[in-house]
Amino acid sequence: MKSIKTLLNAVFSLFFPDLCQSCSRPLVKGEFFICLHCFCQLPQTNYHLRPSNPAEELFRGKFDYEKISAFLLFEKGGKTQQIVHQIKYKNNKAFGFWCGQLMAEEMMPSGFFSGIDIIVPVPLHKKKQKKRGFNQAEAISRGIANKCNIQVDISNLQKSKGNTTQTKKSRIERWLNSRELFQINNKEIFSGKHILLIDDVVTTGSTLEACAQCIKSCKDLKISILTFAMSH
Repeated sequence: MKSIKTLLNAVFSLFFPDLCQSCSRPLVKGEFFICLHCFCQLPQTNYHLRPSNPAEELFRGKFDYEKISAFLLFEKGGKTQQIVHQIKYKNNKAFGFWCGQLMAEEMMPSGFFSGIDIIVPVPLHKKKQKKRGFNQAEAISRGIANKCNIQVDISNLQKSKGNTTQTKKSRIERWLNSRELFQINNKEIFSGKHILLIDDVVTTGSTLEACAQCIKSCKDLKISILTFAMSH
């Protein structure tokens, strides 16, 4: 029975191979989601190895933080954009989870996740999440948590109202659009904890800043930020 199943799987893979989520080439044995060629070309920032980096500079002076980093650089038409598009708009939760695992594996040796108590993905409004099918930041967070054995909280920080899309807005318009969008249900849950906020892409930082401003009222709170990608 097992040999027949193996044969059927091989035949299926021959006619319907898994494709690279970046270049759409068929994946070979040992490759998952991204082919080796594209994997070697991922524009990793290595910001987590730099005490003062562009991701930190984006938020400097806006709120107190412990550490901030972004995994990949985001360029229009580049590989990172293709990857983010596959996660965000193709309902590819498994790929988002894998990307989170990849981030954790690459960054854990530096000690970036040491001391983190709770991972909090930037929440979507209920209507948007229902329409999209899932929250891409949560999928990434789950992948990180799987490798680092850290709790993920998706219920304490919530988006209280919807806002219009940020895609074509200026820096000021994004900031105005993100103010007072989030609410915290129980401050005691985050009090005394080191919270790691996770998002897929940071551009102006307005959404993450709004999240940080919302939760910073918790007693003895520490805030860190990590995004899968950062525009530059």
